[in-house]
Amino acid sequence: MAFSYMPGFGNDFETETLPGSLPQGRNSPQRPAYGLYAEQLSGSPFTAPRGTNERSWLYRIRPSVKHTGRFKAVAYPLWKTAPNVGDHELALGQYRWNPVPMPKEPTNFIQGMRSITTAGDVLGQTGMAAHVYVANTSMVDDHFFNADGELLVVPQVGALRLVTEMGVIELRPGEIAVLPRGLVFKVELVDAEVRGYVCENYGAKLTLPDRGPIGANCLANPRDFKTPCAWFEEKETPCRLIVKWCGNFHVTEIGHSPLDVVAWHGNYAPYKYDLATFSPVGAILFDHPDPSIFTVLTAPSGEEGTANIDFVIFPPRWLVAEDTFRPPWYHRNIMSEFMGLIHGQYDAKEEGFVPGGISLHNLMLAHGPDAPGFEKASRAELKPVKLDNTMAFMFETRFPQMLTRYGAELETRQDNYIDCWADLKKRFNGTPEGDWS
Repeated sequence: MAFSYMPGFGNDFETETLPGSLPQGRNSPQRPAYGLYAEQLSGSPFTAPRGTNERSWLYRIRPSVKHTGRFKAVAYPLWKTAPNVGDHELALGQYRWNPVPMPKEPTNFIQGMRSITTAGDVLGQTGMAAHVYVANTSMVDDHFFNADGELLVVPQVGALRLVTEMGVIELRPGEIAVLPRGLVFKVELVDAEVRGYVCENYGAKLTLPDRGPIGANCLANPRDFKTPCAWFEEKETPCRLIVKWCGNFHVTEIGHSPLDVVAWHGNYAPYKYDLATFSPVGAILFDHPDPSIFTVLTAPSGEEGTANIDFVIFPPRWLVAEDTFRPPWYHRNIMSEFMGLIHGQYDAKEEGFVPGGISLHNLMLAHGPDAPGFEKASRAELKPVKLDNTMAFMFETRFPQMLTRYGAELETRQDNYIDCWADLKKRFNGTPEGDWS
């Protein structure tokens, strides 16, 4: 079945599956068409400024109060929530991992969530968590919503089908999707095994960064974001709804599917984005700009210019700068960086950082190109070069990212990661030329 999408970022959309199921000129008629129930889903306080006020009206077979019964606690012990401090005994450091192993037992998307870091405080709606998901089984009658934050999903192996109450998103590696806080969904697998990354955003919603002097075009253009058209299922069989709320999980059993929205309109909705449509900008004469020029989405904090989360990518691009060390420079940073590689090589770490891998550089811990990368870039002929077959990304936050016990004890952690800088030589010898022997 082909699913359709509506283009644009933050638009006020309207969509219906049955003709006349979406009321016109009003939100809550006395008797909606088809015997549907009108229900509002609010993603912001009622009194939020117009630019950040988000809500959608849903017209559904049953109201959401019929999609819950009595809850009982359920455990997903590898999905952690901030604050999660002192969870392990591993000393401070820069860390890197090979890919998280695929599960051997049947595992769906929720069961396969493995938290690597947490940051901030979910109760204060600040910070984030960085996860890896691994799965080999679809969610058939299980459904989920996250009251703690929105989910940014970054596939790395295998395609997914995100079946939400507001439409269906088909998602493959090289694309991302954002599922708003409170949205009910299930995840079906298109491929036999899947793996990817998830950023759980506890704070203000992800939005497009201001472009400043860049102007009206480039980076992530609004028209390239796709929101699904309405879709529903009328399934009268036993189902479950799992809820994540303040770091704990609860489950309720119901006798029907909760994915029953026949029509909807509004600006609080899921969406996807193809990273190949990102239009990068960069230096065209000399020097290396800050990596913020590669920001796709940002979630603001209360301090202007300091993000709760930045989602940054390092896509294919041309390098043309003259008399310039072209890879990312050595750096200590107020922000904390969780990095992943979807495919290809990362130019600052050509060895050891593999697709599906992870690196973590926390605030004020030094990082930068490994010794072979430095040697190669320092001696390269500075002709135009295209970085191709690559897609790395960062979940970056103003908060320290606290490593989970799972991350600290993961067998794929590279104990020798710190050695990638061991062969960086002292080249100072008191002369302007230095020692490049």
